[in-house]
Amino acid sequence: MKKLVVLITVLFFAAKIFGQKDESYRKTEIMTLGVFHFDYPNLDVVKTNNEDKISVLEEPYQSEIIAIANAICEFRPTIIAIELDPQKQNEIDSLYKLYKVGKFDLKKAEEYQLGFRIGKKLNIPKIYCVNDWGKQYENIEDLFKDSSRLANFEQYYYNNLTESKEAPKVKSITKELYCLNDSEMIKKRLAVYLDVPFKYEEKEGDFTGVDFETGRWFSRNLRIFRNIQRIPVGSDDKILLIIGREHLNLLNWYFDVSNEFELISPLPYLEKAKDRMN
Repeated sequence: MKKLVVLITVLFFAAKIFGQKDESYRKTEIMTLGVFHFDYPNLDVVKTNNEDKISVLEEPYQSEIIAIANAICEFRPTIIAIELDPQKQNEIDSLYKLYKVGKFDLKKAEEYQLGFRIGKKLNIPKIYCVNDWGKQYENIEDLFKDSSRLANFEQYYYNNLTESKEAPKVKSITKELYCLNDSEMIKKRLAVYLDVPFKYEEKEGDFTGVDFETGRWFSRNLRIFRNIQRIPVGSDDKILLIIGREHLNLLNWYFDVSNEFELISPLPYLEKAKDRMN
């Protein structure tokens, strides 16, 4: 009986010790700001017609971007990550250095219009390139090399696409970003990646479409997430990730369930930017 009491006592105190939360541990806050691509590279299936493209260098868009940047600055990020390949890190380092001393005019892309602008305002030393394009299975690589198989795949893709292939014209950048970062909108966008071309089968019962989407989207975003994990962070650091809106349908989930990050919504800050434009 005495041994049993001792055992219970030991287990009780062990549970208390190991069950206690380490108060010194703090998750890194990360704000994900989903955007449409300001320079319209038109690399996605859904494209913008020339007549519907806006110039973010002109008014009222410049004033909107400045208002958005100023509002996001209130989050006080200490680290900025952007959707460019790590191979471009040296180039971005050089351009950012020039911009901070007034020797570089911002290009149209969001990496510059928002990333550089916010970074300079907050005196952030470095902007990290975290993009990746994923890794395809060998069977999908073989499909890409076979013109007949690829044609069948593309025909299925475009014939079964349920959403419009043309993006509407952006009337207000602030309102557009607010919509793109809404949690319900983000959730709906993930459904697209479980439909077409996800269901494509070259032979009944195979996983051609699943394998394609795994490499194109799921692998890609997991690799982007890993690149963000590689950024050295201190106890007081906060991260701002500026990235194409589609990526949020997976990345926000990864950040939300991660033991390392605390996901912060940009919506309250975008709301402030909207108010300042009214």
